[in-house]
Amino acid sequence: MNQFMKAAIEEAEIGLKAGGIPIGSVIVYQDRIIGRGHNQRIQQGSATLHGEMHALENAGRLAPAIYRQSTLYTTLSPCAMCSGAILLYGIPKVVIGENKTFMGEEGYLQTRGVILEVLQDSRCIELMTDFIIKNPQLWNEDIGED
Repeated sequence: MNQFMKAAIEEAEIGLKAGGIPIGSVIVYQDRIIGRGHNQRIQQGSATLHGEMHALENAGRLAPAIYRQSTLYTTLSPCAMCSGAILLYGIPKVVIGENKTFMGEEGYLQTRGVILEVLQDSRCIELMTDFIIKNPQLWNEDIGED
């Protein structure tokens, strides 16, 4: 596993320890992390603060060219909202920790030219599997299900 997915996993673990959903993300430009974040919906009472959105927020206002040369690492397959943000900012590549517990909008991203790499990382799978078993209501709320 590379250092950037490790950093995304660290973010997921930070979120879990804070009582949130264990999904983390980092944005990498020219081999350095420019934004990192984790799902903060529970902690912040937010409707939109998923891990990818938090990483984008923490990256701050950057020139579009920077995003178009960046890679987003996320511990879980991106949902429709986060996939929209990936497309909006023109991020060309997404490295996904796992998509076994949740399959996001990967097909849509691919049809729009985004390169995807799915790792099926055992730690990412374990974090989400354990969380979903222990917190099904919170998980369903996070993905917009009843």
